[in-house]
Amino acid sequence: MEISLVGCSQTNIIKTDYLEIQKLGFCKSNIFGGQLCFNLVKNCNKARIQLSLKPFSKVSSSNQTANHVTLVETCLPEDRVQLFVGLPLDVVSDCNSINHVRAIKAGLKALKLLGCEGVEVPVWWGIVEKEAMGKYEWSGYLALAKMVQDMGLKLRVSFCFHGSKQVPLPLWISQIGEAQPDIFFSDRSGIRYKECLSFGVDDLPVLDGRSPIQVYQGFLESFKSNFSDFMGSIITDISVGLGPKGELRYPSCSLEKTGQISGVGEFQCYDKHMLNNLKQHAQETRNAKWGLGGPHDAPSCYESPNSNSFFKENGGSWETQYGDFFLSWYSSQLISHGEHLLSLASTTFSDSFVNISGKIPLLHSWYKMRSHPSEVTAGFYNTNARDGYDAVAEMFARNSCRMVLPGLELSEKYQLHGVLSSPDLLFSQIKNACRKHGVKVYGENSRISGTQKGMDQIKQNLIGDNVMVNLFTYQRMGTHFFSPQHFPIFTEFVRSLNQPELHSDDIPEAEGASISLSTVSEAGTNRQMQEA
Repeated sequence: MEISLVGCSQTNIIKTDYLEIQKLGFCKSNIFGGQLCFNLVKNCNKARIQLSLKPFSKVSSSNQTANHVTLVETCLPEDRVQLFVGLPLDVVSDCNSINHVRAIKAGLKALKLLGCEGVEVPVWWGIVEKEAMGKYEWSGYLALAKMVQDMGLKLRVSFCFHGSKQVPLPLWISQIGEAQPDIFFSDRSGIRYKECLSFGVDDLPVLDGRSPIQVYQGFLESFKSNFSDFMGSIITDISVGLGPKGELRYPSCSLEKTGQISGVGEFQCYDKHMLNNLKQHAQETRNAKWGLGGPHDAPSCYESPNSNSFFKENGGSWETQYGDFFLSWYSSQLISHGEHLLSLASTTFSDSFVNISGKIPLLHSWYKMRSHPSEVTAGFYNTNARDGYDAVAEMFARNSCRMVLPGLELSEKYQLHGVLSSPDLLFSQIKNACRKHGVKVYGENSRISGTQKGMDQIKQNLIGDNVMVNLFTYQRMGTHFFSPQHFPIFTEFVRSLNQPELHSDDIPEAEGASISLSTVSEAGTNRQMQEA
């Protein structure tokens, strides 16, 4: 693909496209807050783009002579970081059409021009299989895949087998849940979490005679059939939703409230099916009395670790025989669920030339406590004496899957005091487990970064010493992404991420050896971006 910037008097396509972004609510003002510059590099194999100046006459209907600037894709080193950008969560509407289609097109053009590898699209179960089991509607996602293909970008697909405020679970699941509330998770007080199904029903025929795993299989096979023309060429990676927010974890905690110390989370094992599994495990291990329920002395979701006795640093129940019994079972249920889904995806797409991945959370609050309560309630039996991520990484390796880690913008020095947090140490521990088992690591940010410090932290986690992340997805495109406050920072981040080392012969000598896209609102801007 060749893209040219040509001085002429015709309509400014760049300006037109980004006015669409502005009109459709993606940004409140012009997309470029300053100038986007590309250094001219003549001979650099590691560069993502290569620019050259050459005479060009008779531009369009005009007789003027202009410099023809050509952007040419070049071969990239294998150890580079592939950069993707997440599309909006509602990019495909509940009615299976692309939301803000002209703005999305303009955004894709901007990402292609920056040199991004591609985009990530969330594919919602509640949209595709909304009305009835086995009735799939892929039209919106097919149109989006074609749009991405036309832009010359790659596509990562994230299957969302959970619900959210934007997109709930399929209607037929909700209807079944009204009659069978125990298909959802429950905490000790009986409160149901109705945004994803309990791990205890994975193999049970609770969905009109079929198990959730059988329903997921039908979904994956339908996707494979409908998107066969894109597999391996446009679609390069499929990330399988493994739990709440797509992450492999129990729904143990809600989002932290700004300015408040987060609680430790709460065990989610009180629905009928999880309790049956616990009872059976207790009987098999000859500890029948321990199978009647979860820990009675564990804190509730928003309480601190020391509000009850289970997670206390000295003499806490987590260090007792009962604590080990329960936490071993609780974590094994999580790993079994991950095994079910990753094995299913790996088998289904084994001949499709795509990578399979799954996301685990970066639960860094209270990491410096010996009991690691936030991780433990989410299902990771990780304490000062036990590596809870070793078995998880081994499970990913068994299924030849990549592990997606969020939170690459986080740093210990910016965390709230009092929660004994350490995202840095936790990130390092998980990477070490992946390195041990040969699991490749993908990265994401947990939330869009509005500061240079956040971008610098992401870059450090991607290209610093002993880094093993080879794909990063920046989350996510939307209103703030294209704002003057954010987009220039992101542009600089992209430019610096895979910045090649220049040979002396490659350093431009002539005046004006950098070409810039001026602020689109600037008076007199008269450039046109054309695809040839």
